[in-house]
Amino acid sequence: MGNERQLKEEGEFRYLEAGDGPPIILLHGLFGALSNFGPLFDHFTPRYRVLVPILPLYTLPMLSTNVDNLARFLERFIRHKGFAQVNLLGNSLGGHVALVYCSRSPETVRSLVLTGSSGLYENAFGGSFPRREDKSYLRQKIALTFHDPKHVTDELVEECYETVNDKAKLIRILSLAKSAIRHNMAGELPKMRMPVLLIWGRQDTITPPHVAEEFHSLIPHSELHWIDACGHAPMMEQPEQFNAILGAWLDKTLG
Repeated sequence: MGNERQLKEEGEFRYLEAGDGPPIILLHGLFGALSNFGPLFDHFTPRYRVLVPILPLYTLPMLSTNVDNLARFLERFIRHKGFAQVNLLGNSLGGHVALVYCSRSPETVRSLVLTGSSGLYENAFGGSFPRREDKSYLRQKIALTFHDPKHVTDELVEECYETVNDKAKLIRILSLAKSAIRHNMAGELPKMRMPVLLIWGRQDTITPPHVAEEFHSLIPHSELHWIDACGHAPMMEQPEQFNAILGAWLDKTLG
């Protein structure tokens, strides 16, 4: 992402920030890098203040590595920035973190956007990496994230390879995946009062379409939009369509 050089470091926080206007905080998933949000970040910074905090997936104490503590981290970040109200956008595990935060501090959330979010059900990488030394196996695993395998770059495979072959990181990933499955949000969703936008890839195999339908039926003020020829990371795979849907909804919701 072109803005990598602007990574700010303040205390426990490392994040990107650009633009002016209402704050939008983007939350990445388990294997999410900042690059996942490149097109989105660049598209919205002219009208919004866009922030991408790096979630402490690998730096929390082992026993505290769960969705709950990631939501507490988000709470500290929002307090650190002094925002009275924020707009949250989360992909995959990032969506789950946003949901837990919303259930705790609803008054601080102006709007919420979920895309391929966990929190109800996810088909999480089968829960293990039996052949993690095998790059072609990892490439196949990563390909499950996308509708079109062209998005599985060598760089992505390399990044994943390094992560899953680092014992401490691997244990944390599996711990987070398990905690996400345990921390089901179905009971909390009907209480949410903020406007919620759901943007889902029709070919998402990790949080399949029925998950989006369930989110939509449980969250009172939600709107569901589908993107075709698209898997689990719509903002990466179909950025133009994603940005168009999101832009129109933000105009209507925050206007």
